[in-house]
Amino acid sequence: MTASKIPSRSIMNFPISPSRQKNLNARMDNRFATALVIACVLSLISTIYMAASIGTDFWYEYRSPAPENFSDLNKIRDDFVDSDPDEKTYNDLLFRYNGTVGLWRRCITVPNKSTPWYSSPEKTESSDLITECFSFTLSEQFMEKYVEPGNHNTGIDLLRTYLWRCQFLLPFVSLGLMCFGALIGLCACACRSLYPTIATGVLHFLAGLCTLGSVSCYVAGIELLHQKLQLPENVKGEFGWSFCLACVSAPLQFMAAALFIWAARTNRKEYTLMKAYRMA
Repeated sequence: MTASKIPSRSIMNFPISPSRQKNLNARMDNRFATALVIACVLSLISTIYMAASIGTDFWYEYRSPAPENFSDLNKIRDDFVDSDPDEKTYNDLLFRYNGTVGLWRRCITVPNKSTPWYSSPEKTESSDLITECFSFTLSEQFMEKYVEPGNHNTGIDLLRTYLWRCQFLLPFVSLGLMCFGALIGLCACACRSLYPTIATGVLHFLAGLCTLGSVSCYVAGIELLHQKLQLPENVKGEFGWSFCLACVSAPLQFMAAALFIWAARTNRKEYTLMKAYRMA
């Protein structure tokens, strides 16, 4: 074996005793095990956060004064659950009736039909109000957005259209990548090898990029919408806790990816050095 293939001259001249080598191996195994446990915990938390943000309706919330009356309540409900939604119409209702928007559903706060108020068009108490939600169908998720919301004659706004589609698709891609990464991690455990966890780390890194992209698309889409549809006076909008969960999930995915890749690469490097020492 040539000198260039020997990793270190000190290893050749001063061989490590078996007991010391055993202690070093145990110390290295403890470091890798700790990194993997932390990475798995971060991965699990980020998956839970991502799934919760996808399944809840509080990505964006509007706060508006309570209307004086709901005399046109039936029309409000009909416009809101229209099978062929007009973007301007349902957004105006979201502005006026404390609406919330998620990736799958939109909700407004209206009086309950079963309350005595329903027969009297006067201002209702907060205890008589309920939240009614309507889900976006798959075709609505991919529906074109128009330059002027609600006006089909103004042409298609490609930027808002693709931002909406990306904010819907990317969270599911992120969740799928993390689940696939977990499957590869289980296979690595079954093979008793850390090297396959590099793929797990790469998948978590891609999942973090998808989550970050989804959050960015959502923010950009909301800002562009509010430029075209100005919020009424005394109406405030803010990002909700579902959006915050997605924001927290992205850095957790990046940290888990870094730990997975570090553990796999470092373990592989030290294993190569030890193998070279034994051959020498």
